[in-house]
Amino acid sequence: MAGRVRLGLQFSIVLIIAFVVVCLTVTTAGSIYFSSTNAAREGARRLFGEITAKVADRVDGQIGDLLDLAGLGAALPAFGQPIGNDHPSIPFMLRLLEQNTNLYAAYVAQIDGAFLQVIAARDDERIRAAAGQAPAGTHFVIRTITAGADGKRRETWTFLDAAARNLGAASKDDPTYDPRLRPWYKAALTSAGSVLSEPYVFNSLQAPGLTASRMAAAEGTVFGVDIALKGLSDFAAQQNVSAHGGVVLLDLKRRILAAAPQLLAGSDKEPAALAELSSVPAPLLRVLGDLPPGEAQLRPFPQGEVLAQMTEWRHASGQAIGIGVAAPFDDFTGPIRDMQVRILNAAGLVLLVVVPLAMLFARRIARSVRHLVAEASRVREFDFSGAAPRASLIREFHDLSEAFGLMKETIRGRTTDLAAAQKRLERVVDLGIAMSAERDHGVLMEMILMGAKELTNADGGTLYIRDADNNLRFQIIRNDTLNIRMGGAHEEPPSLPPVPMYKDGKENHNNVVSHAVHAQTTVNIPDAYDDTEFDFSGTKAFDERANYKSVSFMTVPLKPRGGDIIGAVQLINSRPHGSGEIVPFSPEIQRFVEALAAQAATALYNRDLLDQQERLMDAMIQIIAGAIDAKSPYTGGHCERVPELSLMLAEEACQVTEGSLADFAFTTPDEWREFKIGAWLHDCGKVTTPEYVVDKATKLETIHNRIHEVRTRFEVLLRDERVRMLESIVAGTPADEAEMVFEAAKASLMDDFAFIAECNLGGEFMAPEKVERLKSIATRTWLRHFDDRLGLAHEELRRYVGDPEPLPAIEPLLADKPQHVIPRPKDSALFDPAYGFKTKIPENLYNFGEVYNLSVGRGTLSEEERFKINEHIIQTIIMLKRLPFPKHLSRVVEYAGAHHETLIGTGYPKKLAAEDLSVPARITAIADIFEALTASDRPYKKAKTLSECVKILSFFKKDKHIDPELFDLFLTSGVYRRYAERYLKPEQIDEVDISLYLG
Repeated sequence: MAGRVRLGLQFSIVLIIAFVVVCLTVTTAGSIYFSSTNAAREGARRLFGEITAKVADRVDGQIGDLLDLAGLGAALPAFGQPIGNDHPSIPFMLRLLEQNTNLYAAYVAQIDGAFLQVIAARDDERIRAAAGQAPAGTHFVIRTITAGADGKRRETWTFLDAAARNLGAASKDDPTYDPRLRPWYKAALTSAGSVLSEPYVFNSLQAPGLTASRMAAAEGTVFGVDIALKGLSDFAAQQNVSAHGGVVLLDLKRRILAAAPQLLAGSDKEPAALAELSSVPAPLLRVLGDLPPGEAQLRPFPQGEVLAQMTEWRHASGQAIGIGVAAPFDDFTGPIRDMQVRILNAAGLVLLVVVPLAMLFARRIARSVRHLVAEASRVREFDFSGAAPRASLIREFHDLSEAFGLMKETIRGRTTDLAAAQKRLERVVDLGIAMSAERDHGVLMEMILMGAKELTNADGGTLYIRDADNNLRFQIIRNDTLNIRMGGAHEEPPSLPPVPMYKDGKENHNNVVSHAVHAQTTVNIPDAYDDTEFDFSGTKAFDERANYKSVSFMTVPLKPRGGDIIGAVQLINSRPHGSGEIVPFSPEIQRFVEALAAQAATALYNRDLLDQQERLMDAMIQIIAGAIDAKSPYTGGHCERVPELSLMLAEEACQVTEGSLADFAFTTPDEWREFKIGAWLHDCGKVTTPEYVVDKATKLETIHNRIHEVRTRFEVLLRDERVRMLESIVAGTPADEAEMVFEAAKASLMDDFAFIAECNLGGEFMAPEKVERLKSIATRTWLRHFDDRLGLAHEELRRYVGDPEPLPAIEPLLADKPQHVIPRPKDSALFDPAYGFKTKIPENLYNFGEVYNLSVGRGTLSEEERFKINEHIIQTIIMLKRLPFPKHLSRVVEYAGAHHETLIGTGYPKKLAAEDLSVPARITAIADIFEALTASDRPYKKAKTLSECVKILSFFKKDKHIDPELFDLFLTSGVYRRYAERYLKPEQIDEVDISLYLG
């Protein structure tokens, strides 16, 4: 088409002809429509006013008649007589209901609660059901409520046919209905005339109605009449507003009382359900929901405008009924639409002539435009297929087509590059997310190298990590062509010599890897065989041996944010996808690899930090456990051996597939670590237990053995006896006689002290007679000449009460003094209910009373000291609760703090039951007991044999102090013997018949 004359764009203005015709047509039709619409609106408003007036007159007449009937009935003297089925007013009320079909009921209520009601049932099933299942054919129902001589109320229903013949009756005692509580009764008592109620739903009819009531001549007597609004509803339905419009009556709350059926179009309610007084249900009626009284108004509506008007009929008592008229405005504009159709038909005839002529010429013009639109749609969807741009008669369109073709080719290339970059970016992001979540060091390093190889499609790659000696050690080597795979996940690193960072004390810039680390920059070498900056002699020698050629290199240092470089990634031989050709690493790809390397370095650095933190935490835990074991020879090695035994038993429990242990398993390293930490820290509370309590060998021992103080007092008494002997000799007593008395006193003192010393050892049970002798010895006195408050520290001095005794002071030989008692702090965490401790807590922290301690029944520990030893588990829980354990270690407190609980709730400190104890806590309990039984490093007991320990442990199973199933597993799996072979002395290990203890 080159050289051909092109038409100018201005010649295509012929197409505007059709647009002009359309505009003229629309303008003419619009003018006619607006003028005709105004006339229709005015006519509709006049019609609405007339209909509203008619309905208001009908409402006023019907409700006025209702009020007159209420006044007429109230004037009858018969209503003052007692209520009964033969009441003289019944014929009057029957005639009243029979003559006025709109009336629902007439009734009279008296001041004593008696009630007479005649209901016009007219064989309506709803009324018959509400009236106690009245028989078929019931036309009237007479309801009476009377009070008997005994004061009990009784309700009677009498059913009559249309001729007032009795069809049956029903009755019940103690009816709940009391007319005196009804609004119509209360309102009539306070009003001089007839009272009109608010519209409400009649219970039996389930239809809306009104009540008119008036006070009768007899005091407290009220006559009332109910009228259903069905008559008004029928009248409203008869008003011919329009094809789809009608009249609706609403109460003050804008609830429907009556409505034309056509207004309910679109509602989910039938017209009969209007008695429910529901909110306005139909779409058309919603227009009336918030319309104020006044002139007719046009309101917007989803299907078109609605003309609506609201008027209120109001009674003197304040009751009001809203009269609404609504109709789609389209009902009044039908002729206007017909006229519009005729105008449009005429315009269509004109267009039938003009448009084809314009189309003939525009077809050629539009062809190019349509082609450009189709091509643009394809490009928008990144579809670059399709034919070349078509030529056009219009010069501007032709130039546009050629420009669009060039743009399409440019976008095609850019989109291809962008898709490749986006794919690499997505891969970098995915690798970053995966690396941040990976916990295995080897897997993480392999992920880094393989991710870099994938991004660059490199044939080979190496990952180096900087070691403590400042050398770059090989961690992973991969080469696809040579099928080399060294290091990585679950594999040892290659045993190749590291790349030195320094040579002769200077930075090594000969090697490309060390140079990249020192310079902290990426080195991209297109061809190693042409490079003269770095030493590739080793690479070339390897290539010659392996029949390989290492051409393009890219070395990226691994530098975490804010940290030192920790290594480098080196990639070899970049290849285009789908090709074996070796090409240089492109700068675009280099940026992605650098981004990956930055993320990888941070991930490795963070992983190292986490590993170091875990190792530090484990070391601190083991230091604490070791310090506890080192505090006392009585606990040596316990905190170290219990975790080992616990892990051995836990490994066996994880392999059980039957019984209650089938669902138990540690599935992650975090769960194993959590359990291990709990076992290591199970006795960490022992750091708070004083050594003199743990190591207490005699009853009077605290920091030192106070038996020396007692012996000193005996020494004083013995010297007193010797002085007394010498004084008696001087006074003239024969020496042999005085010495005999002295020896007798000396022998008594020696015997008493020997008895006290024996009690102090705590080797035997303190029988009551021994306690009595102890108390008897304690009453002996000695004379103290020195102030016992001198040389005391402030805290110890505070425990002394009262003023010092005058010296010399007479003191008992043994005493329980106030200063011996150290009270327990009231703010102790032991009393914090948040911990849930249920063990009995002694009132005092310590009681160092001499008689009190020497009277201990068994052993050497007082109640307070025994609690202090047991308190270590309480302190363990308190200490661990205060530690901010991360979520994956949240159960450390549970595992460490429950090993002294039993399955029957007799343990401590929380008296947990079996259902409260997890399997790991039960495992630790068995390990704790068995280690204590088998320990041979306790100076206070002889080491037991393995069989003795198993037998004793079986008693714990029998008493339900430990888990029976775990105990059986402990034996059948051989854990007890493996532990013994590892930790027990050879002389302790003997044969154990485990069959005696299973089952």
